[in-house]
Amino acid sequence: MTDQATSVTETVDREVRLHVFRQAAETAHVPTPDEIATALGLPRLAVEESLHRLAASHLLVLAPGMANVWVAPPFCAVPTDFRVQAKGRTYWGICIWDALGIPAALHADATITAQCGDCGDELRLDVREGRLVRGEGIVHFAVPASRWWDNIAFA
Repeated sequence: MTDQATSVTETVDREVRLHVFRQAAETAHVPTPDEIATALGLPRLAVEESLHRLAASHLLVLAPGMANVWVAPPFCAVPTDFRVQAKGRTYWGICIWDALGIPAALHADATITAQCGDCGDELRLDVREGRLVRGEGIVHFAVPASRWWDNIAFA
């Protein structure tokens, strides 16, 4: 690839990445490839290629066999057991780590609800002014962080 082509690719990837994360943060909606292409005035194929490059770099996670963004960490595109209420919106994380990352990314107060992995009881955590002020329980990571990308859907 020429330096000029690399520069264009890097520019597209940056624009796509920023758009995805900005939309997720501002609207609690992770945009589809069509929505990204329309918003940025890019061909859908260019957006899909960019999303695949971003996923290969572990900057986001695509739905299996698709170009749709499943996770733009810490934001998840689909409802999960880790619901985050912040800024008058409902966000989703794929794990407690990401759920706690959402108020940090938004610089906002939040209430996080999740189900206990052991008994199924609802757990509630409150984040105020960047601090966890309410929350009981234990956070368990079955996979060491250094191995999360071996199988991010499981981790």
